[in-house]
Amino acid sequence: MTVLSHRTPEGAFTALDPVIERDPPRVLRVMSYNIQSGLETSRYHHYFTRGWRHFWPSPSREGNLDRMSHMLHDYDLVGLQEVDAGSFRTGYVNQVEYLARRGTFPYWYYQTNRNLGRIAQHSNGLLTRFRPASIDEHALPGRVPGRGALHMRFGGPGEALNVIIVHLALSRRARMTQLGYLTDLINDHRHVIVMGDFNCHSRSPEFARMVSCTELLEPVHDLHTFPSWKPHRNIDHILLSESLDVSHVRVLDYPLSDHLPITMDVALPDGVQLIG
Repeated sequence: MTVLSHRTPEGAFTALDPVIERDPPRVLRVMSYNIQSGLETSRYHHYFTRGWRHFWPSPSREGNLDRMSHMLHDYDLVGLQEVDAGSFRTGYVNQVEYLARRGTFPYWYYQTNRNLGRIAQHSNGLLTRFRPASIDEHALPGRVPGRGALHMRFGGPGEALNVIIVHLALSRRARMTQLGYLTDLINDHRHVIVMGDFNCHSRSPEFARMVSCTELLEPVHDLHTFPSWKPHRNIDHILLSESLDVSHVRVLDYPLSDHLPITMDVALPDGVQLIG
């Protein structure tokens, strides 16, 4: 039986309840999802007419998070972007913990990248059914601070699985710098999953440069995730090392945010163990 302590301000990851580790699957069901702090947006003009919801509590958030949690329930590993870690606008609800409880994920973690105090806590988040061996937070470079990468390692000291969750900048120049930083991080490990909101399409120059400088597989093109009500941009991605096998890549038609979730089934090599 494995028990983890509750999260501390220093960043300890959390188990909701005592957990008996089950035998991990050889195929992981993985999702990356920008949840827009739990807000549902279905038209461009909602960014203006409903913009107040980004700063003020909205009763629709909880119901929308409940719908998201039902969808997340079938997955083993979920990377979240634009999640709030508990502030005035969410009624001081940590949305990562809320989704973990509702989706029955025993382990969760959040990385706050833009701390606006009581107003907003802009964060990346992790939901997982297996205890990470370690978690590291990285502040990504850029002229405007507030972008980060969350790096988890699963397994023992041998063939570990490394998972990196990112949310990159809006400007191409900043993304180029951030992807250069991520390239160094990726190249330190053999088995890597990188996922998140890259804010650039899979055929962009910055994306091509990162793939050419790593052992990542070519991304799956034309999986459009944004905007959720009429998707025509593929800016959310899940990338794998050449050592991992991919199947059943898809975008889910669940317009609960301004992004659609992207999912992938990842087959692990025999030497990779999720539990150390």
